[in-house]
Amino acid sequence: MSDERQQLLAASTTASYDGTTTTSESASAASAAGAESLRRLFTSLLVDSIPVILSYALQNSIQTSSILVVGRLGPDELSAAAFSLMFAMVTGEERSHFFCRTGWCVALGGTTALDTLGSQAFTGGDRRTDVSIHLQRCILLLWLLFIPVAVLWTYVDPVLRAFGQAEKLSQDVQTFLRVLIAGAPGYIAFESVKKYLQCQGIMRASTFVLIMVLPINVLLNIFFIHFTSLGFLGSPVAISITYWLAFIILCLFTYFSPTHRLNGTWGGLQLQTVLDLRSCVAFLQLAVPGMLMVGTEWAAFEIVALAAGRLGALPLAAQSIIMTADQILNTIPFGIGVAASTRIGNLIGSRSAVDAKHASHIAAFLSVVVGTAVMLTLIATKNVFGYLFSDDEDVIRLVSKVMPLVASFQIADGLAGSCGGVLRGQGRQHLGALFNIIAYYVLALPMGITLAFHPRTHMGLEGLWTGQVVALFLVGFGEYAVVWLGTDWNKEIQKGVERNIQQAKIRAMHDESHAEASS
Repeated sequence: MSDERQQLLAASTTASYDGTTTTSESASAASAAGAESLRRLFTSLLVDSIPVILSYALQNSIQTSSILVVGRLGPDELSAAAFSLMFAMVTGEERSHFFCRTGWCVALGGTTALDTLGSQAFTGGDRRTDVSIHLQRCILLLWLLFIPVAVLWTYVDPVLRAFGQAEKLSQDVQTFLRVLIAGAPGYIAFESVKKYLQCQGIMRASTFVLIMVLPINVLLNIFFIHFTSLGFLGSPVAISITYWLAFIILCLFTYFSPTHRLNGTWGGLQLQTVLDLRSCVAFLQLAVPGMLMVGTEWAAFEIVALAAGRLGALPLAAQSIIMTADQILNTIPFGIGVAASTRIGNLIGSRSAVDAKHASHIAAFLSVVVGTAVMLTLIATKNVFGYLFSDDEDVIRLVSKVMPLVASFQIADGLAGSCGGVLRGQGRQHLGALFNIIAYYVLALPMGITLAFHPRTHMGLEGLWTGQVVALFLVGFGEYAVVWLGTDWNKEIQKGVERNIQQAKIRAMHDESHAEASS
């Protein structure tokens, strides 16, 4: 950990007293110390957020670069590849994006359990090696949870046809996803180790690794697609190799990292403790809501894309531009949320209720500041933004009409990202999932579809995005209200203490059993 992080996680920062300080001087000194602590928290969260944001942006680039290389083969291959990857532009056949996202949702949603368990164990456990036990359990359980997704990918052809997709496209997507199955465990493992390091305040490692593997991914795509007989199937081969390579390099970085060695979090393979049934259930109680928290939001935007496809070619083209921009911009609040979840978990583990409360509000404030800057930028460029992707004046005009709606929810999206991170750090992923289900599926999607298609309104694409604006405001401000008004920080600390005590008991029991077996 950095010196600044150690200072922030210190249990107390009490100044010495020489008997001569007056009451007003003491109050002034306390106020100055409090302001300095808040400044350090803000700066530290900002610094931690930047590499995390870059990391997720680079992960997106691995797949988008594959799409660009495949696109050289022709429109059929491009459609199949874009269909099979979640970060492709909307091409008019958005339905199958869901099937790829089901796999990535296991990784990005399931590893949120480490935001809670790993970060709290790092500062609050009696042994820091418990963090590595949580890591091993995370990888094994998420690999198991991916098995039904792999079955879906293997037999997705009839499912796609049931959604009205063309026979050839459905077969190509199924073949693509079958090859990509080999890379999904590598992606899950990479994401797990990344969270393991982030729990310890090591934020930059995954960014450096992704910077290294991104050009390798491009070269692998070019080689397998254009210089072998694989054709467009070279793309999932290249992506799979890239994810496993990223995982291996990140493990090597971890092994040789002086900071990681100093932290003392790796305790070796402990499968008996890792596979303890009670601990696995406790992990899944956080991981499954985490997957719902991520997956419900993703699916809602996919439904909007599906609905946009029924509005015609022009709205669909505009939707592709807007969704591409939103996917890029979403890495900002998501990165702030990851940094916030780690910080909150660390502070709960160290039993610093006041600092945890302050950090949650500072994370929200940081997201509002960044969201405001993004909002103003989008509003200022709304009339020219579309030119980045298209020369069609009608498309650009429609983008300029919808862009103010996208701009308007940047603050709410920021709050949803940061406060969602706070909830994950506390271990309340279920609340984030509940907010998403109510906001998107009970209110926003029915409203947006009605506004878009009802004869009296017929707002088209603007109606669909109006619904999304409503959802994000409900989620963002609802989660902030829970963090602000609905959090008993002392109770959350007690829950963290109980988690760490339970893990220590289970570890001790298995250590004793192992010692008896060895003697």
